[in-house]
Amino acid sequence: MAVHESSSVAGPRGPLPLEIFRNESTEPLPAVIVIHDIFGMTTDVRSQAAWLADNGFLAVVPDFFAWSSRIVCIQSAMRDLQRNSGRLFDAVEAVRSMLNTRRDCTGRIGVIGFCFGGSFALLLAPREGYHAVNANYGMLPKHYESFFTGSCPILALYGRKDRSLRGAAAKLDGSLARADVPHTVIEYPEAGHGFLNDHDRSEHPLIFAVIGSLLPAGFHEPSAVDARPKIVKFLHDCLDASPDQSD
Repeated sequence: MAVHESSSVAGPRGPLPLEIFRNESTEPLPAVIVIHDIFGMTTDVRSQAAWLADNGFLAVVPDFFAWSSRIVCIQSAMRDLQRNSGRLFDAVEAVRSMLNTRRDCTGRIGVIGFCFGGSFALLLAPREGYHAVNANYGMLPKHYESFFTGSCPILALYGRKDRSLRGAAAKLDGSLARADVPHTVIEYPEAGHGFLNDHDRSEHPLIFAVIGSLLPAGFHEPSAVDARPKIVKFLHDCLDASPDQSD
């Protein structure tokens, strides 16, 4: 059973709220920064973090949409993703730096992201200080053909029925192979967008509920059941190395 605490870290616009999950082990654990989707801090993203904690990780969920209204935060975050810089990146760097000071963290840090968070996770892969990235249905960066040189290992998962990201899996796979980045890209044939996220629909703003009803999107249990052990294995393979081991 995951142990949960609420905390915060100094961010670019004041305190950044965090939800932190770990198991009951007294040993330091590898950390995973869990980046939420466009819905922000929800029951689902907390469940994702608790699942990671139950599987041996220190899972930290920053609330990147806490500093203003949802629409203002989304607009600001999308601008930051487009330019690959800004307060969103400053905030995640604050979280990464905080993890490196915690006695219950080994110093090995990975990232998992969903949708918006998957796009963000891909942008973090070439940056210093990350040892693994699991990007789920993330949009490709601009200039993705040359973007990933020097990246940490990447596991990327997509749904073939996701019309918004048609062809993204093949493009990413080719780009990572050319950059010689250790990677696995999987496209689940029966899944759409958001297939790992089992959201409570009462937490969806109306506009997103309407859009979701028009697209092949949402939780797809068979694909999720297959994906979860692959994610856990990938993260442990990358993060369980000792801190003094070369990357």
